[in-house]
Parts: sequence; structure tokens; C-alpha cells
Amino acid sequence: MSEPDPLDAVRLRSAVRKQRIGRRVVVLEETTSTNDKLAEMAAESAEGLVVLAEHQTSGRGQYGRHWESAARKGLWMSILLRPQLAVAESRRLTAFFATVIAATIEKQLRLVPAIKSPNDVYLDGRKIAGVLVEMRVESRGSYCAIAGLGINVNQTLTDFPTELRETAGSLSLARGSSVDRTELAIELLRRMEERYTAGQL
Repeated sequence: MSEPDPLDAVRLRSAVRKQRIGRRVVVLEETTSTNDKLAEMAAESAEGLVVLAEHQTSGRGQYGRHWESAARKGLWMSILLRPQLAVAESRRLTAFFATVIAATIEKQLRLVPAIKSPNDVYLDGRKIAGVLVEMRVESRGSYCAIAGLGINVNQTLTDFPTELRETAGSLSLARGSSVDRTELAIELLRRMEERYTAGQL
């Protein structure tokens, strides 16, 4: 498989700049986790901020589990939302993002993913994506949602630790060819925008 290409920040921003989700897009070379970085920026940011990183040193999934984030091989992103939901309803956001991931993969790549409730997406019996939604109290007493998405895009099996090689997968492994990560990110953000603005939570 060819050398991984960097995300095209200019192309990505241009494609989604008129949306609420994607009105501001930050692309980092490396961070601990995109959720942590977005949390630092949330108080001074409008809804729809998106943070992506080429590599996470401390990516995490549900229950604080470590998420392998091979550099320039996946999509590691977080989105800032301020939905009209109670904290107890945050599982609806998790389901929303898992559904968007699955629908985008099916439309763009003609693959048929399955959602393992509440937050994981599988292809051919292998986990290829996960969602982590963290609700935070803001200074004025309202809540914001920090939604982290991790999608394995162009990994080979050797990109995963030995203990994950029987269970982890990627879009390129399922498809048999590499995937344009920038184009996938654009389509994900477009589909999020369409469903979120339509109130499909």
C-alpha cells in the first residue's frame, strides 16, 4: 500500500465552510486526543468546531480504553455541539454519530457496515470505528457535547498491536484498496450537517 497522504486541510475547509458543523476546522499533526484539544477550545468556540489530528498519542474509547491511532492512517476527529438534549440523553448522540459513520461508509465505499450498540461500527466482523461522546458543563450552566470519532481507514493488519489483529479492521482492508481520507471526512461532515440541522437525533 502507498505511503499515507496527509489530510488536505484547505480542501476540507473549503468543502464545509458554509455549514454549521465545520464552520471552523482545525487540523493538527499530533495531539493527546482530539476530545482533549476540543475541550480546551470549547468555551471560546461556536457550535460546529471540528478538530482533527493526524496522530493521537492518548486516543481513547469508551470506559477510558486506549484507541490505537496510527499516524495518517485513520480519521481521528472531534465535533463540538450544543444540542437541546439532557445529559441523560447523551446516548442519542452516540447513536447519531455511529449511524452517520455507517451510512457514509455504505454510500461512499459501497460497503455494508454493522453498528454494535451503542458506539461501535464493524465491517466483516472487525471493528473499524468507535464513538465517544463526553458532555461538559459550561460556565453559564448549560451543556456542550464533545463527540469523538475514530475511524480506521488505511491501516494494514501490521499497523495494529498483535493483540488486536484478530478483531480490528480498516476500510482499506475491507475494500481492498486505499481510501481518500479527506474525501471521507468531507462526506462525514456533510452528512452530519444534513441530519443534525434536520433534527434527526
